[in-house]
Amino acid sequence: MEERRLDGNAIGGLLEEVFAVEMTTAWSRCGGCGAGEPVGALWVYTGGPGVVVRCPRCGGVLLRIVQGPGRLWLDLRGLAYLELPGS
Repeated sequence: MEERRLDGNAIGGLLEEVFAVEMTTAWSRCGGCGAGEPVGALWVYTGGPGVVVRCPRCGGVLLRIVQGPGRLWLDLRGLAYLELPGS
């Protein structure tokens, strides 16, 4: 699984489309272990039906992203919070 792992920068463009701000510097907090990391430092796995984002400290699933025709589903239940950069 490690050979397919990317860092959070791999989803920067996708998240920027959704949130309309640069997201790789947004701060995240893992709901499992409590570790805080910028999105760019998270582990990203692609190649399946969607994107899975994991905590680099405990490996817990933080975020799932699935794209469909004209739609995007975000599952953020693994995050305690996601702090978006302000303007």
